[in-house]
Amino acid sequence: MFGLEALDLARMQFAFTISFHILFPAITIGLASYLAVLEGLWLKTHNDTYRDLYHFWSKIFAVNFGMGVVSGLVMAYQFGTNWSRFSDFAGAVTGPLLTYEVLTAFFLEAGFLGVMLFGWNKVGRKLHFFSTVMVAVGTLISTFWILASNSWMQTPQGFEIIDGRVIPVDWLAVIFNPSFPYRLMHMATAAFVATAFFVGSSAAWHLLRGKDNPAIRTMLSMAMWMALIVAPIQAVIGDFHGLNTLKHQPAKIAAIEGHWENIGDEPTPLILFGWPDMKAEKTKFAVEIPYLGSLILTHSLDKQVPALKDFPPEDRPNSTIVFWSFRVMVGLGFLMIFTGLCSLWLRKSDRLYTSRPFLYLALWMGPSGLIAILAGWFTTEIGRQPWVVYGLMRTADASSNHSFMQMSITLVMFVVVYFALFGAGLGYMMRLVRKGPKIDEGKETNDGGPGQKRTPARPLSAADDDDTDGDHRHSLTKEI
Repeated sequence: MFGLEALDLARMQFAFTISFHILFPAITIGLASYLAVLEGLWLKTHNDTYRDLYHFWSKIFAVNFGMGVVSGLVMAYQFGTNWSRFSDFAGAVTGPLLTYEVLTAFFLEAGFLGVMLFGWNKVGRKLHFFSTVMVAVGTLISTFWILASNSWMQTPQGFEIIDGRVIPVDWLAVIFNPSFPYRLMHMATAAFVATAFFVGSSAAWHLLRGKDNPAIRTMLSMAMWMALIVAPIQAVIGDFHGLNTLKHQPAKIAAIEGHWENIGDEPTPLILFGWPDMKAEKTKFAVEIPYLGSLILTHSLDKQVPALKDFPPEDRPNSTIVFWSFRVMVGLGFLMIFTGLCSLWLRKSDRLYTSRPFLYLALWMGPSGLIAILAGWFTTEIGRQPWVVYGLMRTADASSNHSFMQMSITLVMFVVVYFALFGAGLGYMMRLVRKGPKIDEGKETNDGGPGQKRTPARPLSAADDDDTDGDHRHSLTKEI
């Protein structure tokens, strides 16, 4: 049907589930660190605005964390159900790396998450702040191991192949493979930027509706400072990541650039826009800037970039997709930098919170970080094709022996269930965002007992609409 095979449906199913999943960890990583900063500022300054923001965003964090855990479990099962040959081939590397993630990051988060969400009235200030920091650290450790595993699939090293299976011989080489440092920094920074624009967009929405208070202004101010500082840093990290990819995965770079062949000794131009045609082996309607491709990708004006025709047709990634996914990511990155610069200019003229054109810009930029993350992952994963482990195992050899009908049914089921389940979760999370932070949200009302309101009965009770945690000024009088 439509020229698709069971392998294509398996890839679509994995792409669909991982696209849903990656959104939640990205916001979880950013919000966890944001909450740690908010509580630290509250402890240092005793400014209740930071406390109110902490309680507001901790509810959203709780919902987001729960959806991230559920969607992540599905990803783990798919390695065994749809990609069993890959698991058999490379499981000796990927299995332990994912196990390390559970033993370190997941256990750390699980151990302190309950204290963070429900211990505001139950423990001392230092222990509660320590718990928040540990949850934030746990999200970064999780990023470390997940990126180590995925980066090894991009640039494998530290192994031997014995009896048709990958056997690790140097774990430091496996973990710190050539692409890992760049991809780790790129993903972690992307999570911070995406969260900043998510927070900034929610603040802009409230200001546009006339809800102007110190908490809302602090949200926008902190988000725009993060955008101003971190978005340009992300661009620099992306440049280093690109140079690393050119060295280890030149076919991916050629596909990203839509660059088909080099002409004599001419430097490589940069194709701004066009339509790479895989069958015709050319980029149609190309708009080029001479020399700029060589300058950006090799940092010189005379070196050439490898072209797609330098590789056999069966080893070429789909340039049509990665050409545009990369440009979506980069284009949004420039818009983020522009938004940060606009915020600085308006801040100097004391119009950051009143300029409606800027507030609309910040509002519409809310999902930009998440869209850029998706576009970046599409570029990375599709650009690795036709390899599932680069240079070692082709994707066609990695899938399980399922029929077209089996893959069709499960794909439809995933789409229906995901949109119903996570659509409801996202809707609830956005409802919390629309409510906005409450002034004196942490003021003590009812510490609760068995069966009372303050007794958590379910994980998402941390995100109860009517939840009002006790004030540290009254309830956390004991220090550790």
